[in-house]
Amino acid sequence: MNKKNVIWIFGDQHRGQALGINGDPNIYTPNIDNLARLGVNFKNAVSGFPLCCPFRGSLLTSKYPHKCVPGHEYPLDTNHKTIAHAFNDQGYHTAYFGKWHLDGFEEFNMRLKDCNDKIHDGRAAMHIVPPERRGGFKRWIGYDNNNSPWDTWVHGGDGDETRSFKLDGYETDVLSDMLIDYLKEKQEDGESFFAVLSVQPPHNPYVAPAKFQKNYTPGRIKLRGNVPNIKNVQEKAREDLAGYYAQIENLDYNLGRIREALNEFGLTDDTHIVFFSDHGDMHGSHGQYLKMSPMQESISIPFIIGGELARYNGRLNGDCHVPINHVDIAPTTLGLCGLDVPDWMEGTDYAHYRIKGRRIDEEPDSAYLQSVIPTGHHNSVDRPWRGIVTKDGWKYICFKRTPWLMFNLNEDPYEQVNLAHNSKFIEKRIELNDRLQQWITDTEDSFDLPELTKEV
Repeated sequence: MNKKNVIWIFGDQHRGQALGINGDPNIYTPNIDNLARLGVNFKNAVSGFPLCCPFRGSLLTSKYPHKCVPGHEYPLDTNHKTIAHAFNDQGYHTAYFGKWHLDGFEEFNMRLKDCNDKIHDGRAAMHIVPPERRGGFKRWIGYDNNNSPWDTWVHGGDGDETRSFKLDGYETDVLSDMLIDYLKEKQEDGESFFAVLSVQPPHNPYVAPAKFQKNYTPGRIKLRGNVPNIKNVQEKAREDLAGYYAQIENLDYNLGRIREALNEFGLTDDTHIVFFSDHGDMHGSHGQYLKMSPMQESISIPFIIGGELARYNGRLNGDCHVPINHVDIAPTTLGLCGLDVPDWMEGTDYAHYRIKGRRIDEEPDSAYLQSVIPTGHHNSVDRPWRGIVTKDGWKYICFKRTPWLMFNLNEDPYEQVNLAHNSKFIEKRIELNDRLQQWITDTEDSFDLPELTKEV
């Protein structure tokens, strides 16, 4: 049997609710929806640290953020092995295209004198990630960070690893072109591959090509039920979401192009597509914006394993409700290819939800959520927190020594009734607090939880 290939495709700040198949009334995502219908849609997938850099560190290493990338603009230590090393060891070609955000470049920081690369007014897009800091990928064409999808510079490639060039067009479109060219190359040389397409949209600024932007106007946006009836909050949410949805439709269009290329090159039956995001975006829910909140709009992410699989037996499809987390993505990806998960990975292999007969790891009853080092950015929770979301639908979040949030997501999906300070639910609170303490202990984290007793 041929080795199975895998492609990761993920955007930045794409919340799990923002797909047609996940019930969003605003968005048109036929290609993503079809991928989910032919595959497995993990509807309770979470970002265990809803921030770019920590998520990406955990994504690649399958280690929790406090052990690898604990905050914004912290570098990934080169001593950490990544999923690329695991695939390299099995004879795969590995390639990465797009946003990296793991080199620790402190954008617009006064310490720019410490950087010896091309610098343009402190813009991370002009920072060249050294080859030894590219996670072990055999081919790497990307950038550390960029918030300008029409003005995207990338670095790296084959041969001259320090070359830089500007993408000729909208970021998602041109990076998808690169991936498609790579797929054609792999068809021609017959080499098995693990490839990553990481794009910045639908991250702010919320702008997209005109053919997609014209499909969304602020006045027609239907807001989620937890966006408060406050004029300035609703106006900002509608304006931002119009561009956000256009960006997602553009990403959907490019996913369609990639799937067509796989079919054209005869790679369909041997290639898994894993579609996800690094975290969500609040867009006015609870009066908040962007990320770093433990609310569902911030931690919920799309996570789909699929492809054109009608001609290949042994695959499962449907909805899955386990709370797959950032540390679980690398082990699950290796599992899809029938490869052993190295012992340095901390996450769970959930590939058996897609592959019949795949061995079943013992699954945790919850996902561990963290904010280790807050960013201090505007529209961001400005203090550390820890929490869990359970397989049976409870969420519990704490500040240091203080319960903060507790929701029954089965009854309250919009998180409008906080039970964390209601003595009626003290026994459940103690149960969740104990389980959270177990996560802190098991992951060798450090965080002081509240001391709870049944006496009120």
